[in-house]
Amino acid sequence: MKKLITQSLLLILFGAVYFTNVFAQEPTIVSGTVTDAETKEPLIGVNIAVRGTIQGTVTDVNGKFSLKITRALPVTLSVSIIGYQTKEIEITGANSNLSIELVSQVLLGQEVVVSASRVEESVLQSPVSVEKMDIRAIKETPQASFYDALQNMKGIDMNTQSLTFRSVNMRGFNANGNTRTVQLIDGMDNQAPGLNFPVGNIVGMSELDLESVEVLPGAASALYGPNAINGIILMNSKNPFQYQGLSANVRTGLMNEKTRSTPTTGFFDGAIRYAKSFNDKVAFKLNAAYLQAQDWQANDIRDQGLLNGSTLATGTRENNLGYNGVNIYGDETNVNLRNSLRPNLTAPVAANPLFGISQLTGVPLNTLFEQLIPNVSISRTGYAERDLADYTTKSLKLNAALHVRLSDKVELIAQGNYGSGTTVYTGADRYALSNFFLYQGKLELKGSNFFVRAYTTGENSGQSYAAGILGSGINEGWKPSQTWFPQYFQTYATAAIGTFATTLQTALAQGQTPAQAYQAGLAAVNNGTNGFHNAARAFADQGRVPAGTAEFDRIANEVKNRAIPGDLTRPGRVGAKFLDKTALYHFEGMYNFSNQIKWAEIIIGGNYRVYALNSEGTLFARDDNGKEFNINEYGFYGQIAKKFGEVLKVTASTRYDKNQNFKGQISPRLSLVATAAKTHNFRASIQTGFRIPTTQNQYIDLATPSARLIGGLPFFRDRYRLNEPDVFTLSSILAGNPQRYQPREFQPERVIAWEVGYKGLINNKLLIDAYYFNNVYKNFDGGRAVVKNPSAGISGANTFSFPENTIFDVKAHGAALGIDYAFGKSWTAGFNTAYNELLNEDDFKREGLQSSFNTPKWRYNINLGNRNIVKNLGFGLTYRWQQEFVWQSSFVNQSLATLQQSVIPAYATLDAQVTYKIPSMKTLVKVGGTNILNKAYTTAWGNPTVGAMYYVSLTFDQFMN
Repeated sequence: MKKLITQSLLLILFGAVYFTNVFAQEPTIVSGTVTDAETKEPLIGVNIAVRGTIQGTVTDVNGKFSLKITRALPVTLSVSIIGYQTKEIEITGANSNLSIELVSQVLLGQEVVVSASRVEESVLQSPVSVEKMDIRAIKETPQASFYDALQNMKGIDMNTQSLTFRSVNMRGFNANGNTRTVQLIDGMDNQAPGLNFPVGNIVGMSELDLESVEVLPGAASALYGPNAINGIILMNSKNPFQYQGLSANVRTGLMNEKTRSTPTTGFFDGAIRYAKSFNDKVAFKLNAAYLQAQDWQANDIRDQGLLNGSTLATGTRENNLGYNGVNIYGDETNVNLRNSLRPNLTAPVAANPLFGISQLTGVPLNTLFEQLIPNVSISRTGYAERDLADYTTKSLKLNAALHVRLSDKVELIAQGNYGSGTTVYTGADRYALSNFFLYQGKLELKGSNFFVRAYTTGENSGQSYAAGILGSGINEGWKPSQTWFPQYFQTYATAAIGTFATTLQTALAQGQTPAQAYQAGLAAVNNGTNGFHNAARAFADQGRVPAGTAEFDRIANEVKNRAIPGDLTRPGRVGAKFLDKTALYHFEGMYNFSNQIKWAEIIIGGNYRVYALNSEGTLFARDDNGKEFNINEYGFYGQIAKKFGEVLKVTASTRYDKNQNFKGQISPRLSLVATAAKTHNFRASIQTGFRIPTTQNQYIDLATPSARLIGGLPFFRDRYRLNEPDVFTLSSILAGNPQRYQPREFQPERVIAWEVGYKGLINNKLLIDAYYFNNVYKNFDGGRAVVKNPSAGISGANTFSFPENTIFDVKAHGAALGIDYAFGKSWTAGFNTAYNELLNEDDFKREGLQSSFNTPKWRYNINLGNRNIVKNLGFGLTYRWQQEFVWQSSFVNQSLATLQQSVIPAYATLDAQVTYKIPSMKTLVKVGGTNILNKAYTTAWGNPTVGAMYYVSLTFDQFMN
């Protein structure tokens, strides 16, 4: 791995030296002034670029610029800035007095995107659906951050697990940690390598440094490789050559949700950026951002409905002895009362208190036992999440980059990103990420028609822990379940049998027949059952440590500092600490043959990646030498695009990828774009995508109280002897019809997707974008639980849970429509809606599997805004609504046989902002709020309740117009 990195860096540096020597030449000086065509005021920060090169500069605070052109004349200057029409000027010689006027405009369908084809093209003529957010949209969004604003795009679902941890999902199969979507920051994969999904923007990019975001819903594996099966997010930062000077932002305000420990709390969010260019040859930038707040709280105390047939609507601690609150932890541990007492109370010995009663009444001992001891499961008393998780959320982001222009076409970039934070996210548990950090380092050689980059992404889980396991660990710490349950059961049995015996003797003394006395005893037990249970819980809970006490903190710290799962063979030794220091190392390059081939646009590219697993033996399996595994994968692709006049564009691409643990994957794509009357574009595409199983799905090896979680590779079936005849599926055992487990080959998940769409611009005022897609998933990633030697009982020691492909195809389809209209005088309005549907849910039910489609069928967004109602004053409104839907997950569910699901209610939110520009101070004042009507909602099972957020922000930009 070190050799690969060294060779990659040497190759990039060698290229840097080569291009520096080859392209040096005497410059031509061009200078001038850029102004607003209407107001005649100078425009600051306008990008002046030589077309076909990377050479360029920006205007200063007086709208002036000076540019050294190092290539042969004539050349064309492209003069552009967000919010104005781009102007092109031919330069035939030196000129020191250019006067350029730009016309202000509302951009509809004029954006240039690169995500769809890896080359620049008009968003109108993109072969697939693409959404883009530029600098102006970022400034004008009512949401508190640009990342939150992604949910305003059509077809985008966003799950809120905390204030700083949000997951973007597209086209169904939503998850709080979405492994079917790839997120890139300046070309670097922003996933946490040990989890294989992006961690929102908690350790992402500062908003001050963000130039644009492109979102491509749908399969993108043909160009972007593994895991881009449902979509890709590209975040591009500002180049320090084009965006110079000092900028800063401070945002503060209030968060309110009535069920939080403290309903109303404040928050702070600040950022600073500085960029400087020297002679248009060398530039650097520095970024820092920090946020702190009291987070949204997950406080759903409804019963999960796992035990005794209770439901979310009716299950409480009062009416369900096996109560398992959604965000109450430690109450997942449950034991059956009747099964536990049966050995002692059905034995025909004098020590058995029921034995004498059986002889006296003539009722068989077993019958008497079952009538007095109910068949119920008892759960332990748990702790609320707010007592276990750290809700003081923090996020620190640091960035530095050095850019060196080696020629008019080649730039060398060295970049480092660091982010750390404290937050909470939802998986199989609620994980408290405490002092978690992620870092990235990149060296890139970038030309007008190629790039070569090497980077690494690493994570460190810090002091992170699982809140659900922590609740159980605290319970086990103050009193092990081996003590707690016998105390409960013995107290209950003593009270119930004593009441029965006393009532029986009293009735017989009063002259009742034995049968009458027996019924009187049963009635007394039935009437006193609730009291017996309350007394039993009170007795077993003696010594329970209340949250917030010194003893509670002592036990909690012990559990939090003990690695998952701890020592399951010793009472009171549960561990909740989540250890992960996994890293990925990535090298890739691409070349565009546009300079050599003119009849078509041809690009080729490839990459090589290594995952270095490192959980210190707590999460991932070790090999025979005691080392955790590395995972190697590589891929290469090619694309050819051909235009036939101005009417038709055909693009074909294919990619081959190979992971060391799986067969090679081929991902072709074919797309057509037909253009009518220049602005009406009809597109069709068919493509494939695939998803390599996550690092955990490949190599996890973790013992839990309910099962051992293992990877799906054959390595684990051999290690735990799951190929033998004494292994049965858990679902068939519970159904009363045991079936032997038949191993299957574990393969990457694939999708075959086709899409048709239309994107058109009418009279430069009305933009319409519509599409329909149909996805068919092969080898869909499901799950399986098996029991080895079930005759010995079912327990965590002989139960194994692992990923397994479904035997049936999974089918989903959907559509979306977006309409944007520019009324003139800066007024804009927009509407978009999306529909998603899983077509074969019944196949999942038949196989006893979760589909986890987790997506509302319908959702829509409405927006209205004007960036300049009167001079320097603007506003924006966004209204969002989504339909109720079923959410399926394994969240804190220790019953592997249960397909946990819940209905997520429909909800709507209204966001608003008002902006006021103070040109003399180069400052933008923004006052706004999200969910301003404060109608609380939750986005997924187990997630926090989101309330209202009201804020005021000040943004200073040295080059603000």
